[in-house]
Amino acid sequence: MIGLYVLGAMLLFGAFKILRGAYYVRKAKRLEAEVTAIEARTDALNAETAGIKAERKAQQAAAVVALGFVPEADLDTDNALPVSPERTAAVAAVKAGDWEAGAAYLDAAGQDWEERWQRVRPLSELAAEDDAWLLAWRAARPSDPSAALVNADTGVLVAWNVRGSARASHTTQEQFRIFRELLVKAREQAREAQRLADPADPVPYMVEQSISQGLGYSHEEYRELWSQIVERDPKNLSAHTSAMQYWSQKWRGSHELALAFARECAASAEPGELLSALPLIAYVEQELHESDLKPETFFKEPAVLAAVEAALADLAAADPADWRSIRLRHLLAWFLFWQDRDAEAVEQFRHIDGHIGAMPWYYWSPSRYVYARDWAVREVTPGL
Repeated sequence: MIGLYVLGAMLLFGAFKILRGAYYVRKAKRLEAEVTAIEARTDALNAETAGIKAERKAQQAAAVVALGFVPEADLDTDNALPVSPERTAAVAAVKAGDWEAGAAYLDAAGQDWEERWQRVRPLSELAAEDDAWLLAWRAARPSDPSAALVNADTGVLVAWNVRGSARASHTTQEQFRIFRELLVKAREQAREAQRLADPADPVPYMVEQSISQGLGYSHEEYRELWSQIVERDPKNLSAHTSAMQYWSQKWRGSHELALAFARECAASAEPGELLSALPLIAYVEQELHESDLKPETFFKEPAVLAAVEAALADLAAADPADWRSIRLRHLLAWFLFWQDRDAEAVEQFRHIDGHIGAMPWYYWSPSRYVYARDWAVREVTPGL
């Protein structure tokens, strides 16, 4: 009897274990189903929230556009200001093979060296893609200083196109080898342009500035090149802006050298000469290069605040017709945004809006510009 009792108990215990196992299996399945349902509801809520946020963002963007600002999709990322009709016509004619139109366009700048430099680059960009018209120009006028100038700048562009915009760690040794060979050739072309140029013309020496970065001129070599430029045009803003790149830490200098150069040049300028842009450039480069710097605090440091005030005064003293002031406005919009001076930032955004091919915007996608612009606009527009 005892054996039967034990056997029965064992059977009952086994059955209990089986039932308990089945219970936990069913419970686990119910829990799994509940978790799946909760996850599905969470995903739906997240999607709904994302949809609401996207709709709200679109409404805010449309509201800013309704105030007269340019939609993100329509922003010109190549130019800092509207392209002149003269440039448009010259580029179209040169594309059609009319090199004489290009020559006339460049020579029309006369001894406005800043303007001459600005007119060289669009012609060089065309020649970097197809130089048949430039070869015809040089064949027809082998001693033409303008043709030699465009030829030298084209050589620089071709070299940098080979180098690309990636960091050195993402550039092959073969790219570097060809890049250097092309820059050496471009330097020879620049020296030829310098020999043929009007003795007062700094532009062929300005072409050599980007060569100096790529070939790694020593500080002494660069100062010699710089002396050739400022002897001819002491306050050329484009030349100074290019020099800032050489003296920056990412090229051949340091943050300290770049800022010292910027401050010295700005201090030596008269009000309205717009060289107050240089310290702002130095601060932009430093903030971009040093990962531990945060713009919301760095751009509010006393030295930076003082540089912005100096730039605003410089801008106020400038000739309203001086197109170069647009470069300073681009920088001021960025700094004023980070300094929470939204009304002043919006004033600058209204001047620059539509064309963002300028520092600092060309370092990022257009969305960065739109974010800063729209934030400032919303802050000063009740109900937006």
